[in-house]
Order: sequence, then C-alpha cells, then structure tokens
Amino acid sequence: MAAAGPPAGKGPGDGQADVLDRLDPVVLHHIVNTLGWPDLRPLQRASITPLMEGRDAVLLAPTAGGKTEAACFPLLSAMTERKWTGTSVLYLCPLKALLNNLAARVDTYARWLGRRAALWHGDTRESTRQRIRAEAPDILLTTPESLEAMLIGVRTDHARLLGSVRAVVVDEVHAFAGDDRGWHLLAVLERLERVTGRPVQRVGLSATVGNPAELLHWLQGASAGSRAGQVVAPGVRLPATDGSGHGGTASPGPAGGPPVDVELDYVGSLDNAARLVAALHRGEKRLVFCDSRRRVEELGAALRARGVTVFLSHASLSVDERTRSEQAFADARDCVIVSTSTLELGIDVGDLDRVIQIDSPASVASFLQRVGRTGRRPGTVRNCLILATRKETLLQAAGLLLLWSRGWVEPVVPPPEPRHLVAQQLLAVTLQQHKLGDRLWDRQWNGLAPFDTSAAPILRFLTEEGFLDSDEGLLFVGPEAERRFGKRHFIALTASFTAPPQFTVLSGRTEIGRTDPSVLTEERPGPRRLLLGGRSWQVTYIDWLRKRVFVEPADGGGIAKWMSGGVAGLSYTLTRAMREVLLGADPPVSLTRRAQACLAGQRDLDAPGTVHPDGTLITRVGSDVRWWTWAGYRANATLAATLRPVADPLQRPADGWLRLREDLTPAEWRAARGNVGGNLVLPDVDRRAVRGLKFSAALPERLAVATVAARLADFDGARSVLGERVRFQYDG
Repeated sequence: MAAAGPPAGKGPGDGQADVLDRLDPVVLHHIVNTLGWPDLRPLQRASITPLMEGRDAVLLAPTAGGKTEAACFPLLSAMTERKWTGTSVLYLCPLKALLNNLAARVDTYARWLGRRAALWHGDTRESTRQRIRAEAPDILLTTPESLEAMLIGVRTDHARLLGSVRAVVVDEVHAFAGDDRGWHLLAVLERLERVTGRPVQRVGLSATVGNPAELLHWLQGASAGSRAGQVVAPGVRLPATDGSGHGGTASPGPAGGPPVDVELDYVGSLDNAARLVAALHRGEKRLVFCDSRRRVEELGAALRARGVTVFLSHASLSVDERTRSEQAFADARDCVIVSTSTLELGIDVGDLDRVIQIDSPASVASFLQRVGRTGRRPGTVRNCLILATRKETLLQAAGLLLLWSRGWVEPVVPPPEPRHLVAQQLLAVTLQQHKLGDRLWDRQWNGLAPFDTSAAPILRFLTEEGFLDSDEGLLFVGPEAERRFGKRHFIALTASFTAPPQFTVLSGRTEIGRTDPSVLTEERPGPRRLLLGGRSWQVTYIDWLRKRVFVEPADGGGIAKWMSGGVAGLSYTLTRAMREVLLGADPPVSLTRRAQACLAGQRDLDAPGTVHPDGTLITRVGSDVRWWTWAGYRANATLAATLRPVADPLQRPADGWLRLREDLTPAEWRAARGNVGGNLVLPDVDRRAVRGLKFSAALPERLAVATVAARLADFDGARSVLGERVRFQYDG
C-alpha cells in the first residue's frame, strides 16, 4: 500500500494541544519534517487514542487510506512510552509480496526512534533468520505460517524471540477472516499469548467490509467480549446489519464517496479485449485484472503480440520475475501490467491511470480494492473499465455493479466447522511443547472454540490412528504424523491450505515460474510448449524426479494451464442482483452500446423463460426441467439435497437453476415442497472434495465429510427461495 500523505489541515506543529500530542515527540517531528505532512489523515488521528491505550481495534479505510501509518505511529509511540524491549510488535500479512513492499517503510519509521524492523517469511535466507534469532528486532514482519514455523521449529527459541510481544498488527485482516487461514491465524495468536504470558493487543487493518464490528469480534478470539475493542473508521459510514442472513450492509458506495468513473463494455472474447486494451489510453499506465493465471498469461501474450509493453503478476511466476515486473511497471509510463488478485491487496505499483477488469470481479469488496488503485493523484478520478468476454459475465458484472451502487459490501464470514484445522493445531502444539497433558491440552487456545474441549473426538481419533502417542497422561507426536507430515521439520503443518503440485520452469539457470504437471503429460501434437510470463517456451528436458522442466524461448504456441481449487459458484445476493438486471434494472454506470445491446438481447430472449418478477419459475423444454431459483450455487446445492425425491440425482447445481426430474408433475412438486417444513439437508459431498481438504487424513471420514458439506450449504438462501411463489411454465 502506498504511503498515503494526509490532506492539508491544522498542522501538528501549530502548538494547539490535540490528539497528536499523544504521539512521541520524535515521531511527530518526523511526520512534519521528514515526511512533510501538514497533518494526519482522519483515520490516522482517530487511531492514536485507542491504540496507545492498548485497545484491540479494526482500522477501516479504503485502499491507500494510510492504514499502515495509522497502526505504526501510535504503536511506536507506545513502544517508547512503555519501554517495550525485544520483539514487541508483530506485523502479519497474507502475502509475502506485501511484506516485502512494507518492510523498508516500517523499518524507516522504527529507526526514527532508534528501533528497527526485520522481515521473516518463506523466502528469507537462513543467515538472515539467524541474525534475527541472535538480535531480536523491535518489529517483526511475517506471515502466520512463518509464525507457526517459529513456534514448532527446533532452530528458534520461540520463548526468547516471541515472549516480549505486546501487539500484533494484522494487515488485510478481511483476507484472512474469510478462509481457513483465518482460523489458523486465530489459533496461533492464542498460542502466542500462552508464550507471552499476557494479553496481546490485536490491531486489524481492513478495506471496506460489510460487517466491521463482527470482524473485530472475530479478531479478538478467545478474549472477545472481555477486552476493550473499537472499530476505527472516520469518514466511513458504518452499517447496521440488515437481518437478511445474507449480510451485506450499507458501506461507502458511489454516493457520498470520491467520484468514480465506471464503464461496462461487452467485447465477446479475450482476443477482442486485448485489441481494446492495446488501442485505448496509450501513453498511460494501466492495471488489468483477470480471474485466473491462465487468462493473465493469454492476455499478456496477446498484448505483447500487439506491441504493448506488458508485465505480468500471478502466484505461479517466480519471485524474481514478479518483482522485476512490478518494479518495471512502477517506474514506467506507457505500459500495462496484467495480474490476478495478487495486486489487489496493498502492494505499491506506483501511480496508476487506469484499472481495467476482464469479466466480473468476484465480489464488491474486490471491486472496491481494485478501483481504489486509481485516482490517487490530485486532479484524477478513480476509474474502472470492465470488459466482459461472455454474456454470462456481462450479466454478473452488471449485477455486481448494481450492488455496489447501493453501497452493499459482502460480510466477511469465516468458513464453518474447521475440524481439519483443529487436527492440525493439536499436532502443531504437541510439536511446540514436545509433550502435552492429555487433560490440559485445551488450555493451549485459552478456550477458543472449536479448539476447546469440543475437539475431544478429534483428539481421540489422532491417538487411535497413531498421529499422537499417549503415555502416562502425556501426548507425543506419533509415527503416523511423522510419516504424513514430518518432511523438512514438519513444514507441511505450518500452512492451512493445500498447494497443488507444480513443476519449476527454468530457462538456463533463471527460474521463470511454475506450471501445472498436466501441461507436461496431456497428449498434444507437435513440440511441447508452455506459456509463462506472457511468453512461449519450448520444453527441452523434464526432470520428473525433482519436478523441474527446462525450456528455451519459442515464437508462439505456448499453453497455460493450472488446476483451480475451491468451490466455484456465486453467492445468493449476487445471483439475485443478476436476476434484477434481467428484469430490467440497470446499474448507474456508463454502459457501452455493445453492453446495452447484449443485455437487451438477454432480457428479450433469456428472461421470459428464466425470471419472473413475482417469484421463481419451473420450466420444461423437451425433457429438461429446471427450477430457476436465482439463489446461488450453495443454496441450490442445499435445495438439491433437501428436495431429493424431485431433484435430478446426477446434476451439479448451477448458480441460477436446479435441474428437476423430467417426469415431475406440479402435484409431485407441491407434495415434495410441503414435506420439507423447516428441515433442510446438508448438500451431498463428492469424496474427491474431501481429499482437497488439507489435513483431512487426520480426521474421521464422517467428520471430514461433514466439514465439506457445511461449507457447501446456504440454509438462509434455500429458505428464502422455498418461501417464494413458484410458477410452472411447461412447453407443449
């Protein structure tokens, strides 16, 4: 995140007593004389009192709102005022690239006071780690996975290094809270408090979310409700929960916020999108977001073929390749960088002129993050051009913009029932302690659910299956844990997510990035070529044992492919907004003639057989019977399981509809619906999905299946649809 200087206002040096006087005088001096800031931003002012008083907090502001400084200035002042020694502040980020981007800035602020900051993550050299162990920095920037490694590793005296921690800053906290990394983070923070022997202040930095108070409560973990906490969000209209069960509450949208120029276009293909990006806004710096690494590569290659100076950024490019791209882009002018969501979070790539989105962002929150990349220079406006390559994604983008125009933002909701993370934590804490009391184990997480006594069945399974050994009231790491997770000092236990296997791609000694093994094994005529870094490469040699592939430059014909993880599908709220668009609602943005024509065609041709303003439709076309719920993937999966007697058993539910039995009669439908009552059923689970759940091997199969099923369900959305009127529209 770029260091955002404050607007002009009453200067901190004008002698008038105010909240700025609580900051350390040296910090205040450097704000005025080194940074040249006439004042702090409202968020930075508002954070001083709660953070210096030791309160937990979530600091809420749009992209480039100065959240890093809002946390650092008060905590550095508290560090001096209370004479903290050793590593007293941890700064946690979800991305190593974001840590790299922040480290020098945070260290600069620390050195104002004769303190220092250091960086530790998976790419940090062992020699650097050894220096940190020998001479602890005042601020340590790291990831939760590296923090876990410090706790369980044999090389780090975690009590010595981490025992003096007084505060933890969690940057992009919303990015953690919405997936399993959040559960892992909370569990590790509770264990950290066991190491420190005292409560640790928790400060979350977040972009706009739909439920900031709940996010703060989540961040406080086991101490929620017993410790002071505060959402700090001056200038942000905090929402009140709408009670619908689908969250999403009012938050800064286009009304009342900075001006935003949004245009929605329909281009019909990725190649047409490349033509438009190459032709538009020449001489400007453009950031283009795509929804997958494959699309990033294909668009990058298409732009380069058109003579555009283009750089790429995604997770499967090497660190050096990404760094070179991001640095070159930051220093250049007439160029394009094409990225997945890796550049959505606050990594600084300099001043942008334009943000272009290929197809629809995944969420309103993502859209806000991306739009916030622009309009940072005086006299410029935040902007986004959305280029839809398919009519389905045009409809999705229109629905998303409709929600955005109303100020709606998704709530951040942790995934339910993280039993696999409970198993991971039981193994990790046993490694950390070397031995664990079989009656006192739950104290390691200070009563935080689900890492409390409710985890007893999982502990029993781990012991029965040899993951843990039990001897005279003590638990030890067992042979099964050694076999499954013991490689490289149990490094597999430090991450809560599963990374699919990939091959490292090398041109000579230069690492280009990583590719999916299927690109190397699938049948294809002609020479085997890869697309990576926006360039084609011909494979010259594959080292199957060491998972390395050697390449040389090629003229074209490369293929990009990666296996995607996670559950596809749209939310209830977004899918319902798409229904509104089909019924005639237009988002208040600029729609090109092509976008207008495509939406008009969908309304004329598709809408009559899929939507109705007064409820849902069940249609039959030939033998195809569909219930057009417009409820989203998870609600439809829940309905398919609940209405098993009338649902097609072989289907995979879609976002907008559910396939029913082809011989279904209206009478059978009404009977099946009437039998539901309030008893909804968890969706069916493909056993392959259970294998994708990391640490599922450390769970009884029934609990692993139940975990995946709970994450597929949307009971609120299913109930809402079941409560609506249904019309039958059968052909013939």
